[in-house]
Amino acid sequence: MDKMKGSSFFVSIAALIAVAVLYVLHFTGKSKPESQVPETTAIPGKETSIRIAYVKADSVILNYDLAQDLHDEFTKMQEAYNSEFGSKRQSFEKEAAAFQEKLQRGGFLTEQKAIQERDRLVGKEQEILQLDQELSGKLAEMQTANNQQILDSLLNYLNDYNKTRKYDYILNGGEVLVGQEGNNITAEVLKVLNNRYRAGSGAKK
Repeated sequence: MDKMKGSSFFVSIAALIAVAVLYVLHFTGKSKPESQVPETTAIPGKETSIRIAYVKADSVILNYDLAQDLHDEFTKMQEAYNSEFGSKRQSFEKEAAAFQEKLQRGGFLTEQKAIQERDRLVGKEQEILQLDQELSGKLAEMQTANNQQILDSLLNYLNDYNKTRKYDYILNGGEVLVGQEGNNITAEVLKVLNNRYRAGSGAKK
C-alpha cells in the first residue's frame, strides 16, 4: 500500500469555494440614502432598485491570514502523521522481506513456526492499515473544521458589515462574469478580516 497521503489544504479550499459558489448571502434591511450605498441594480419593470455587492471568496481565502495559519498547522500535522505512518510501514516491510527470505532458505524449524510468523505479520499489516485510516480521518476532520472556521469568519463579518451597508444581496464573486468594480467589496472585506484576526492573535499572545 502506498504511503498515506493527506489531502492538500488548498485542495480542500477549492472544494470550499465550490460550495461557497452555491451560497447567495441574502441580507435584508431598510433602505438608506444612495450616498451611503454606491451601487444599485435596477430591475426592468420595477420601480425599486436592488443593492448588490460581491466578494471574491477564493481571493479572500487565499489572502486571509487565518487561512494561512490554519494551512501551516495542517501541514505540520500532515507531516507528523506521514512520518508516524511511514516509520511503521517501513518497519513492517523490512520484517516481511526478512520473513520471505527466511522462508525461502528453509530457516524455520517447523511449518508451525512459519505459520505463526506469517500470522503475526498479517496482524501487523492490518494494524498499519487501520492506522492509515485513523490518521487520514483525523486529517479530513481537521480540513473540515478549518474550512468551516474560515467560512464562518467570513459570513459573520459580512453580517456585521451589512448592518450599516444594507445591501439586498452580497454574492460570491465566483458567480459574477460581468460586473461593475464598484460592487466588488473583496479588498475592503479582506482588510478588515486580517486586521481583526491580527488584533485577536495579538491579544492571545
